[in-house]
Amino acid sequence: MNYFRYYSLATIFAGLTFVGCASHQYGHILAQDDKDMVGSHAAGAATWNPLVDEAMAKLLGQCPPTSDPTTLQPASYQQNLQSEPVIGSALATGPLAMGPANVCFIGVENKSAEEVGDFKDQLYERIDSQINVGGPFRSISRRMVGAALRETRLRPDSLYLPQNRDVFSAALGRQGTPIDYLLYANITSGTTERNKTSQRDYLLTLELVNVHTGETLKESAKIRKGYSKSRAAKWWNFGWFDQADG
Repeated sequence: MNYFRYYSLATIFAGLTFVGCASHQYGHILAQDDKDMVGSHAAGAATWNPLVDEAMAKLLGQCPPTSDPTTLQPASYQQNLQSEPVIGSALATGPLAMGPANVCFIGVENKSAEEVGDFKDQLYERIDSQINVGGPFRSISRRMVGAALRETRLRPDSLYLPQNRDVFSAALGRQGTPIDYLLYANITSGTTERNKTSQRDYLLTLELVNVHTGETLKESAKIRKGYSKSRAAKWWNFGWFDQADG
């Protein structure tokens, strides 16, 4: 009798301990070589970070080297030669080695099927940091960009028009930060569904616009991600025998 009594008390105690532990959340610091967690319901670090790294590497890899004699001479260098910043002028020849080209990163626009959440600001900072690592480029402060947009009352997409670019460039020039390029980041997605399993293709597109000529340079990176209700569904839809053919 006592045996069953003690057994019951031990069972109750274990159950209460389990319930108490279940309400807690535990954390640990990830090492540099630890893999990013793959989100179960939306994109996360394992999706966004590689997209930014690949797209930026492609974009910076297409930009002309500093020794290219046909490269646009930065407005910051031209301003040293003139009392007023050069706005909307013709191309000037000279290597970017004369001075870093100023890149105005406008921001990240999300057109995908899901909310980016707090990753939007982190994407901005990750792209902005890589601009400065790119050698011949230097990014303009985000706060100064926002102040110039508010002063001119222009939307980011309206800067594709030459007259609006001139107004926006002049506003930044008065702050001592003439610009050479505008950079846009755009997130899109495409979803394929089959029963309770889906595939979502995430596409990050970067577009670099020369404020002096209007010429654009565009690069993108894509990651495909599958969502399943169980590991068995993952194997069945994306497994060894090409079951994803429908």
